Amino acid sequence: MGLIQEFREFAIKGNMIDMAVGIIIGGAFGTIVKSLVSDIIMPPIGLALGGVDFSDIKLTLAQGADGKDPVTMNIGLFMNNVISFLIVAFAVFMLVKAVNTMRSKFEKEKEEEPEKAPEPSMSEKLLMEIRDELKKA
Repeated sequence: MGLIQEFREFAIKGNMIDMAVGIIIGGAFGTIVKSLVSDIIMPPIGLALGGVDFSDIKLTLAQGADGKDPVTMNIGLFMNNVISFLIVAFAVFMLVKAVNTMRSKFEKEKEEEPEKAPEPSMSEKLLMEIRDELKKA
């Protein structure tokens, strides 16, 4: 199977569209989580720790020369990003857990469906043949 034909089948099945929608929604969700962490969660934590603004926590490595900004390690921003990651990871975990729960319920319902009627016994098959022959006569 050629690469182009394989790609066409992939795109037609909807996988590519589903993936694109997931990426777009994921990007929007990331923005919401970033705002949640930096604007809602971190300010009260900073206030509880004595009015610290986590985004301003920096470790200066070298002073800037000739009016340039100093070289810093932005520890507070890193902490915000770690908290954002944990929130997104938890949300994805809950989503996967919900999907797995629905999948297992669906599989249980599928297993509970009535089975096919049992195959007729040899005597029943012979009686059906006799009946069919009598109908022909």
